[in-house]
Amino acid sequence: MLLKRVVVTGVGVISGMGNNKDTVWDAAVNGISGIGELTRFDSAGYSAKTASEVKDFQLSDYMRVNKRHRMDRFAQYAIASSVMAVEDAGIRIGEHVEAERIGVWFGTAIGGIESFEESFKSLQEGGYKSLYPFATTMVISNMASSQVSIALQAKGVNNCTVLSCASGANAVGDAMRVIQRGEADIMIAGGTEASITPLGVGAFCAMGAISSNPDPKVSCRPFHRKRDGLVMGEGAAALILESFESALKRGADIYGEIIGYGTAADAYHITSPASGGEGAVRAMAIALEQSGLEKEEIGYINAHGTSTLYNDKTETEAIKAFFRDYAYQVPISSTKSMTGHMMGAAGAIEAMFTLMTIKTGIIPPTLNLDDPDPDCDLDYVPGKARRQRIRAAMSNSLGFGGHNTVLVFQSVQ
Repeated sequence: MLLKRVVVTGVGVISGMGNNKDTVWDAAVNGISGIGELTRFDSAGYSAKTASEVKDFQLSDYMRVNKRHRMDRFAQYAIASSVMAVEDAGIRIGEHVEAERIGVWFGTAIGGIESFEESFKSLQEGGYKSLYPFATTMVISNMASSQVSIALQAKGVNNCTVLSCASGANAVGDAMRVIQRGEADIMIAGGTEASITPLGVGAFCAMGAISSNPDPKVSCRPFHRKRDGLVMGEGAAALILESFESALKRGADIYGEIIGYGTAADAYHITSPASGGEGAVRAMAIALEQSGLEKEEIGYINAHGTSTLYNDKTETEAIKAFFRDYAYQVPISSTKSMTGHMMGAAGAIEAMFTLMTIKTGIIPPTLNLDDPDPDCDLDYVPGKARRQRIRAAMSNSLGFGGHNTVLVFQSVQ
């Protein structure tokens, strides 16, 4: 089968850094973090004191809302980012594309955890008869894709990916394959998460994976000698994937082309990465082979870079193992230093940052890296953005359970 070329023609984003693409990208270029004090709930007694929370969000800013649209925040974020992405792409469903030829594929790690907590509280206090009749549909993870489909009347392929922190990246990669096979002309793909809740944050505190640094300016510091854990983030990012021929036909503005998608399992441990990041190495190898590029043609890597002890060290080892001597030449950054860890949305927003880097020639920085870990000795673009023409770039997403996902993008040739 001759696979179709797939390009990205639209972007939408909701995050602690802002509620649209331009605001978020300007913040990234200027090194302005979205991390602040944890205010979503009373964090007294929690080791976590900081988070990257979405601010000033109303679903009614993006769609007409009534009672039947009651949904968890993770689905609301998915809709908002998708509406913006479709507008950014200039797509009119029914005119530029038949409803049956546009699909949706969203990822989430946790789904409607806030609704789950509220429902369980109601169950304890008043029994099952006190539950909201649609409690189930507010919790289940597929509601992001489903609600986006309903809101935008996208009637094509509709799917959901749940692969921990790699969910958003896998959703983008799998949506790409749908278009490559000719099953759709356009896919709305991305990731979403709204897990800054007592249970969501508390579980990471209990695991010891979350930063206890109370200073939001420096609590997330990937590759730093004194990093002490991730900072929770929330939000969503949506990309409009489109066949190259469809984009050309309607004269669309193109951010870049997706040319590689690699996935590999560690088959090692539910939380710890495999020694040397061997699963990540294989995912990078698969993605690069698909792209048809040489290692030295990758001009930038958006790292998973969680600010946890094991991830940053192991990811660095994986990049060294795969790129060898070139690992010391390629610029790398962790945008989680500004977004926090958006869990199932992380891979999607980082794909957006990677595309914007290719489109603008500006590499976003890794903030707070004033004292690098000696084991993390690569070029992480510390502190300030860098201007550099980038033709092709890679985005890494590594999830609990040993899921390794790598996407490769390039400027359109």
